[in-house]
Amino acid sequence: MALFDKLKKQVKQAANAAGNDVVQNLGNVVKNAAAGLGNATYEITFNELPVNLMQMQAMPESALKEPHHAAALTIAALCVYPVDKEASLQMLEYLQGPRGLTPYDRQFLADRFMDKDYVPRSYFEGATPDNNYEPAIPYTLTFFENPYSRDNYDEGYITLHIRSGGGDNPRQVKLRTKPSTGQWFLWEQFLLSDIRKPVAADPWA
Repeated sequence: MALFDKLKKQVKQAANAAGNDVVQNLGNVVKNAAAGLGNATYEITFNELPVNLMQMQAMPESALKEPHHAAALTIAALCVYPVDKEASLQMLEYLQGPRGLTPYDRQFLADRFMDKDYVPRSYFEGATPDNNYEPAIPYTLTFFENPYSRDNYDEGYITLHIRSGGGDNPRQVKLRTKPSTGQWFLWEQFLLSDIRKPVAADPWA
């Protein structure tokens, strides 16, 4: 089943379950393979993706104790946008913490998703233009640092990078920590830039 079909089904199931206060156990597996400053790699695998804030908050990564947890949940939240815009915005609002979403942020997302829905899922392992960016299951994301990722670490920032199956250059997610809680929140994301069209949407394919 295609990712968006699964998300639509999960959105419907979540709506039905909401009246019973049911939270699904998503069975996430997190693997952190740090290889030293400037070379650290972080792999996160989800058996299922959250489709609303309640499901996301039920996940251990939602404690946001590691920057790559916030980065991975950002991509998960962006994947929901074409299926349930409001649920996606609530998830992103949570991930941005004290900063929240600005009107500019909301308009930016609306513009980016106006004529394409495949960019966020291109970051999952196995998603390529040839298979219309359908990721492999379980859903795996791999973030990495470069020598400049911690240039502003003392000020509370770190920049993680991730490769898209349809882009030539890695994309960035900038996170900011809140020292009083030890949490990391989304500060900036450069994940929605154009990538190669999927075969199904390319008239010249």
